[in-house]
Parts: sequence; structure tokens; C-alpha cells
Amino acid sequence: MSLPAPESQAAAAAGTAVPPVVPSHFQSFVAFDFGAKRTGCAVGTRLLRSANPLPTIRAEAGEARLAQAGERIKEWQPDALVIGVPYHPDGNAHENTARAKKFGRQLKSRFGLPVYEVDERYSTTEALAGGARDADAASACIILEQFLRSLP
Repeated sequence: MSLPAPESQAAAAAGTAVPPVVPSHFQSFVAFDFGAKRTGCAVGTRLLRSANPLPTIRAEAGEARLAQAGERIKEWQPDALVIGVPYHPDGNAHENTARAKKFGRQLKSRFGLPVYEVDERYSTTEALAGGARDADAASACIILEQFLRSLP
């Protein structure tokens, strides 16, 4: 797993990259582990540097998924969002990489919050190895905790 990165190198070059996370112990984040059928969700704060699972989104259609994400965002009022972006073990992108990045762009556009990307390789494997009952929500927790640990 790697540190959070701007939405894309192209966005950074174009000057549209996500701004750095401004230090504040009271910041809260909602994280998403995007999947074609299910999207895991978690909430956490910078102060505690831990995450708690939220109900997994069980929607395949883009609009239904965004609406359910909006419910989590409205309930928790985060300062920013974190999205897990999958890659092949060798670091190369694949079909779901593009889908997850698109979901992140949709979240940013719809809700006007910064979106931070985290390389989520092996998060589901780690969640399952830990005995998670809801691997998607547990993966979102792992992604968010990795992000929180990377903050100064």
C-alpha cells in the first residue's frame, strides 16, 4: 500500500490536484472501498487515527451508489473523503482502477469535498484474514486508517 496521492498526476500537472491535508486534529473523513457490486464505507477522525465501519453500499448503478454515499456524507459531515484505488500487485492499473477513480471524481463533483486516493492493494485480503464479517466495510476501515497514519 502507498501513501495518499492527488487524484492523478495529470490533474497535478494541470493544477487541479487535491490540496494537501491541512493539519487539524478535529478533521473527519469518510472512506470508500469501491466495488462493482458493493462499496465498503468507514468513518474516522484525525484525532483518534482510527476508523469505524459504516453500512456497506449495495448498489451497482452509479446514481444509486452516489445517493447512498451521499447519505453517509450527510450523516457524518466529513471534512474530506478517501477512496481506495485498486492496482495489480505490480502496481499497474486495471479496469477497476479507472472505475474507482471515476467514482472519486463523481464524489468530488457532487459533494464539493476534497477526495484523497489511497492504493488499496490487499486491503480485502487483510480484512478477510482478520475475520471480518463485512469484508467491504473492514477494507474501507483499513484504507482510512492507512490514510490517517500517513498524515503528520
